[in-house]
Amino acid sequence: MTDVDIQVRVNGTPHRASVPPRLVLADFLRVNCGLTGTHLGCEHGVCGACSILLDGEAVRACLIFAVQADGAEITTVEGLAEPDGELSVVQQAFRDHHGLQCGFCTPGFIVSVTAFLEENPKPTDEEIRDALSGNLCRCTGYQGIINAVRAAAEALAEGGS
Repeated sequence: MTDVDIQVRVNGTPHRASVPPRLVLADFLRVNCGLTGTHLGCEHGVCGACSILLDGEAVRACLIFAVQADGAEITTVEGLAEPDGELSVVQQAFRDHHGLQCGFCTPGFIVSVTAFLEENPKPTDEEIRDALSGNLCRCTGYQGIINAVRAAAEALAEGGS
């Protein structure tokens, strides 16, 4: 197959590449862009470890071909922090409330929660649990993660960014 030219903005930086048509976006981000925070877990879209923002919407990067993202704005977990390295409200809440655990699933959770709180800034615990149901953690219980989401929602309501 002939490679396809694509152009995307990843975390605000333009990227042009010639990629195989069947290269998944997660592999493009990890290999071509050097952004290894997008983790590949199940490669079937079930675990959520590869979650990214594609034009502001949380999606599974293992289910999208890089060519499908041509012209898109992509945000990975690396793009959520401030340019000076200050963590986003969600990242800081995960750190403060021990929602990190082993860390493998964490980037997907943080990206998904960031998108969720944009849509639902004052979620109930039931809504938080429902929103987290698309991301799997194999380490332990989800209480630290739920506490982190609740704390991030409260911080954002108080004017955090």
